[in-house]
Amino acid sequence: MRREKYDFAFTSSSLRLNEMVLVAGHILNDSEIDFVNELGAGKSATGKRIYREVIKRLSCLNRQQLKLLVNSSLDVQKQLAYFAACKTYLFIRDFAVEVLREKYLVFDYEVTDGDYLSFLRRKQDLHPEIEQLTETTIKKIKQVTFKILEQAGIINNIREKEIQPQLLEIELLDVIANDNPELLKIFLLSDLDIENSRPQ
Repeated sequence: MRREKYDFAFTSSSLRLNEMVLVAGHILNDSEIDFVNELGAGKSATGKRIYREVIKRLSCLNRQQLKLLVNSSLDVQKQLAYFAACKTYLFIRDFAVEVLREKYLVFDYEVTDGDYLSFLRRKQDLHPEIEQLTETTIKKIKQVTFKILEQAGIINNIREKEIQPQLLEIELLDVIANDNPELLKIFLLSDLDIENSRPQ
């Protein structure tokens, strides 16, 4: 069975919530975005780079999810931006499901560097692309992964790395369960909770 390759392009951007909401609004309104000024603070190269990354993540969301991203509370926006990052990047999704969720379900809320390291080693056997990475990139991947988790409210901060319980509003539960209930695992939900959230 061919495995989906890990893409580590997320190291150039963390959660990018404001930019995600801004660009999603343009998509829904079918309007042109001025990425130089709206995203790049006057710099064309920066604007293009951020736009490329944001569009990549937003293209994983359906119209219903985009509408919710633009029109909901800050918490729901953060959760949807995180959902988009997990859908785009298998590495972040695997880490959330296989490490954070597993710990959370047994009431172990502290993520250690050791947890991260053993996850990375385990994945090296399945994903030879990890071995091609430089030491600097490996450091950057860890840094940005935890930054995204912090900004999304999945952990309290990058220093303590304490896993936070997730409260999902019913609209958010619905748009994710209708898409793929399995993806609710990134929010640390148990199998039973996921089963109960499935569309009737």
